[in-house]
Amino acid sequence: MKSHETFTLIEEITRLDGSKYMEISNMVQNGRAELAVERGLIKQVRILQLNIAHTPHVQAYEDYVNEHYAMPEENFTTFDEWKKPEDVQQEVNAILHENHIG
Repeated sequence: MKSHETFTLIEEITRLDGSKYMEISNMVQNGRAELAVERGLIKQVRILQLNIAHTPHVQAYEDYVNEHYAMPEENFTTFDEWKKPEDVQQEVNAILHENHIG
């Protein structure tokens, strides 16, 4: 059964090439990112903001992610960055702006 993720934090992910991006996430997904660091799939992850407000922008992004992605199992061997169409990236940008990040 596919889980429904509720987003509560903003994290910064550093790819293996050293480039960084911000992701809207939750503690379980952050734990998966920490596992990805341990497994050498990404370089670093750090939480920038906890307990973000559940605004309409967050809800719109949750809806998109829950429709297009699923929580990886613990035995994953790749770290998949969520691809975002321009309208969805605008929602993420709005969330970052609301939280004074970026």
